[in-house]
Amino acid sequence: MLSPQRIYILGGYQSDFSRNWARDGQPLYDGFATTVQQGLQATGLDAADIQVGHVGNFVAPLFTGQAHLGGFFGHIDPALHYLPASSHEAACASGSMAMLAAMADISAGYYDLACVLGVEQMRNVAAEKSSENLRAAAWVGQEWQHTPYVWPCAFDNLLDEYDQRYGVNAEHLQAISKKNFANARNNPNAQTRNWTLDENSFSNDDEANPVISGRIRRYDCGQISDGAAVVFLASESRARQYAKSHNVDLQQIPYIKSFAHVGAPMLWQEKLRLSAGQDYIFPHLQGLFKQALSDAGFESVASLDGLEVHDCFSITEYMLLDHSGWYPPGQAWQAIEAGDTEVGGKLPINSSGGLLGLGHPVGATGVRMVLDAYKQSCGIAGDYQIEGANNLMTVNLGGSATTCASFIIGRD
Repeated sequence: MLSPQRIYILGGYQSDFSRNWARDGQPLYDGFATTVQQGLQATGLDAADIQVGHVGNFVAPLFTGQAHLGGFFGHIDPALHYLPASSHEAACASGSMAMLAAMADISAGYYDLACVLGVEQMRNVAAEKSSENLRAAAWVGQEWQHTPYVWPCAFDNLLDEYDQRYGVNAEHLQAISKKNFANARNNPNAQTRNWTLDENSFSNDDEANPVISGRIRRYDCGQISDGAAVVFLASESRARQYAKSHNVDLQQIPYIKSFAHVGAPMLWQEKLRLSAGQDYIFPHLQGLFKQALSDAGFESVASLDGLEVHDCFSITEYMLLDHSGWYPPGQAWQAIEAGDTEVGGKLPINSSGGLLGLGHPVGATGVRMVLDAYKQSCGIAGDYQIEGANNLMTVNLGGSATTCASFIIGRD
């Protein structure tokens, strides 16, 4: 449950996910430091205002050889030389875990202003090495050992499970990919914003959209990215000071209306065993939606203005839409056919482009989602703004839906 005091988001910054840091001669530290500095500039905060730092990162030790990332804060500005800071790892949900840790600090009254950064560098190694590194989010030596492409294989297994339980139309998955890549064209930080794609890219054309694993094709897959995102969280008293000094009304600043955090056993087969005979493939995810919505005072996702969800593959967004409770289990495809999840629809999903189109620097994704929800609530998302948006929900997954977190962000 949330603390009685509100936790506000004062703003933040996202790097350009299309950049290849190694190719540009930018080490991990530079991406870290530049993002924090740009975030401070964007919010009008001083480095001395930061009281605690939290970093979300999954796999920097394997891609770059660098761990202990909290120590980087002390090199950004003299005011941060002795900043208390820590790093958090939970695979693709690492950024959300950093968010929760910062919120706990503020709720407990330890600090009034926290810097939460998510960062990852993943494009500095060959594809085979990258895939091997990412295996660490599964149970190494216990599952998906037969394939070099662990996560395309894992989510092809999810597609198979959906097909077995309810049936899946590939056209619905292709529509998700097409939507998110199109949305990314409107996002100036999206990795794929300048890609040249056509109708064949979202089809069963083996040349334009080759098979990666099973029924997972190239444009069903989220992007391997370098990138970082930062947000600054504040207690109510600190947000009130900030609003006064920046000549804005406190009610104009978005706050975290609710959060939910659930876990599940690591092994994919154990998750399926636990859900055998139940309505939902992942009952814990359906519970995540219910908790976050209830704690924020919303009856259903239909009361929200948009979602930023973890579309690491097109089937993942399909699954999350299905678990949202908007439609009965196995029937969420109706929202896709009706165009309800597109910008301008009843409930836009991933107007940013999501992991498919915007990109997926793993440790940064949870923080980036929160930043995009903040932007939408403030009406400053530019060409990918959802008209009239206020209340946005994020859903961030680690591994095969092993670590799951959600935030609902909005204003009064």
